[in-house]
Amino acid sequence: MGKSISILILLLVIAPLYLNAQEETPEIDIEESAEVFLEEYSDDFQESFFEALKQKGIENYDKAINLLLKCKQLQPNNIVVDHELAKAYLADGQYIFGQEYAITAINSEPANLWYLNTLVDIVQKQGNTIDGIKSQLSFSNTKLKENLALIYFNQKKYEKALKALNPSDASTFSDELESKIKDSIEKEESKTKKMEFTAVNNSAPDPTQGYKTQIEGLMRINNNQQLLKISEEALDNYPLQPYFYYSYGYALNKKGKNREAIEVLESGIDYLLNDISLANKIYTQLADAYNAMNNSVKANMYLSKVKSGF
Repeated sequence: MGKSISILILLLVIAPLYLNAQEETPEIDIEESAEVFLEEYSDDFQESFFEALKQKGIENYDKAINLLLKCKQLQPNNIVVDHELAKAYLADGQYIFGQEYAITAINSEPANLWYLNTLVDIVQKQGNTIDGIKSQLSFSNTKLKENLALIYFNQKKYEKALKALNPSDASTFSDELESKIKDSIEKEESKTKKMEFTAVNNSAPDPTQGYKTQIEGLMRINNNQQLLKISEEALDNYPLQPYFYYSYGYALNKKGKNREAIEVLESGIDYLLNDISLANKIYTQLADAYNAMNNSVKANMYLSKVKSGF
């Protein structure tokens, strides 16, 4: 691989690190820093590292992980490698291993938003929360707590975001973020009250039912083109309805757009409550999508979640 191509790939990996530190060190030249990164490590390290990124990019996660583990042997204290291992294990569904490396990375650089975002993603994929591993993290770091609040805010988990901010660690950033969080909470509460008032005072039928009836009819006659259009429209209008994530993902799968289907279907999981039948349908569609992409590990993972008898 030519050096210029290596630098280009490396920029995608290290740019977030420097962007995260930009306020403190605005004079940093990212491309120059990538050059320095390349010069500091052996040809064997560089070859393994960039091949690992390539393999991860084409979703060949086993090879990517093995190459990154080789890099880890060559550079045991390289935090960039720890973070890339965390992301590779996350992409491969091996959350326990990914969590170990993500914790190492964030403890080495507690103020790094990207490292924390990866850790939060891994923890949430397991159905857990950061609170469960708080004792393993550098939670005395003010920036870490601010970043956690920012991540929760972007996920629209406003109560968690507010809880993550510590009044004793007040700063201009935390004050502004707290104001935005409280404003969002007020808007959500106002919206909820309005919906409750409408539900009580409006005897009109459930507007989502019309979409569901139409979607089920299109599924029966295999009109996938119209199904794709109606499902997308329904999801845009009712983004909290898991059924529309399922129908849109189903339609995308039928059109061979498996990667897009996976993104939609996995988003829909967050809105599932106790509807086991719908959950089974979503997991089955995810398995079909991953099988179509020759990723049997993820396909089998979702198939194992399907509960019989529903």
